Amino acid sequence: MLGVGAYFTKSASKSTDSFFKANGRIPAWAAGFSIWATTLSAITFMSTPEQSFLTDWGYSVGSFTIFLIIPILIRYYVPFFRKLQVTTAYQYLEKRFGPVMRALGSGLFMLYHIGRVAIVIYLPILAITSVSNINPILIAVLVGAMCIIYAFLGGIEGVIWTDVIQGFLLLGSALLICGMAIFKTGGFGSVAHIAVSSHKFFSNADWNPADLPKFIPIIFAGQFFNSMYQYTGSQDVVQRYQTTPSMKATAKSLWTNGWLALITIPLFFGMGTLLFCFYHSKAALPGDFNTSAIVPYFVIKEIPAGLAGLIIAGIFAAAQSTIASSLNAISSCAITDFKQRFFNNKFKNLSDVALARIVIVVSGLISLSVAIYLLLGNAAQTWNLFLSVTGLFGVPIAGIFAVGIFTRSANRFSVVVGVIISAAVTYYLQTQGVATLVQPCVSFILAFLVSWIVGLMTPQYGHDVTGLTAKTIKDAYNPTVDAEEVENADA
Repeated sequence: MLGVGAYFTKSASKSTDSFFKANGRIPAWAAGFSIWATTLSAITFMSTPEQSFLTDWGYSVGSFTIFLIIPILIRYYVPFFRKLQVTTAYQYLEKRFGPVMRALGSGLFMLYHIGRVAIVIYLPILAITSVSNINPILIAVLVGAMCIIYAFLGGIEGVIWTDVIQGFLLLGSALLICGMAIFKTGGFGSVAHIAVSSHKFFSNADWNPADLPKFIPIIFAGQFFNSMYQYTGSQDVVQRYQTTPSMKATAKSLWTNGWLALITIPLFFGMGTLLFCFYHSKAALPGDFNTSAIVPYFVIKEIPAGLAGLIIAGIFAAAQSTIASSLNAISSCAITDFKQRFFNNKFKNLSDVALARIVIVVSGLISLSVAIYLLLGNAAQTWNLFLSVTGLFGVPIAGIFAVGIFTRSANRFSVVVGVIISAAVTYYLQTQGVATLVQPCVSFILAFLVSWIVGLMTPQYGHDVTGLTAKTIKDAYNPTVDAEEVENADA
């Protein structure tokens, strides 16, 4: 990984376009692979099998939402990002709604992902070290430091090509676990008999509306709105749309990611089912066993040492692909949305690429420090609260992108109202224990409707949106900005 980062150091250093967009040099298949690896963290690698180990494949329906989302992205979202030549997704928000919404979307993304990087380091290490004698602090330092160094060196191009390598390691590791579980359980016949008799695929309970967390339509809708934020308002994914040479290549990269997401269903949900079959018939788990560590426990206890090491490396590869993508995306937001937009006369002694690298190091070290603090202490609940609060604004921001593209009446005042009301209601739902996947549905729809309706009532805050909405997608965008708005933004 360090070698790949070092290889792209020279090309990444040429300009911010090279460092953040790779000058559009990335092949479609590699960009798609990178999107998939970025969205699939080490937490997913372990939590998805745990879900099917404990219940069934009901949550797998959420993965199919990508095939509903991709046509929407290709038809409406990506053309705006490419036409406007944005480096970050939030540049569109400024053109549509002014600098306040751009700063809000970008700043909240940065805060959330600094926290998320810490959790992506912390949780897999916690799970693996709970079933082994590996030193957790040593592993955290190695995993975190390596990500910081190769993201620092190679920019987005280095990050994408390391994602590709890590993605293949991920797939290979998952296949190896599945193969070993089938072999140790006694073959396909034994696995199929146990899985079917134990109702480990789908059951009538998945269609019971009284149990909302497991109700398949709610799972599908909730995952749809969560994914809408990930693919339209989350910089770590949106950044990939600009790394390919053409709109056609970007579309191919999205479909590549979609088919990889489809493969994920039998691979990772199947892994949990296979582990259930093995522990149901051939071995027993300790009485007080924490099932979040079921994957590393099986690997360490049942797979020969050399292969087990490769699979543990695969789990950390999943973590690294997510961490490096977040670090590069955080730096692109810091430079593009804040330094270049509001403080371009500052830091004259440093190039933007040098400053971006400093941001990567600083944000990476903060996240790594928090992860080590969590490993040493018992502060996970406090940090989860931080993630919950900053995460409240993710799906509403996706609603703001949607209302900007699909309506003309939403304006810079109405979207601020929409975000605040949506986040407040979502927080209330959290405190009331409402099903987790109901929350993004309410959050997205409320942000959209409030922004649209308040916009209809406050037309005085609107401006010319030609070239910025779905109806005018083929029209040229006029970059002329109201002088008063610029003056207020600079102030």
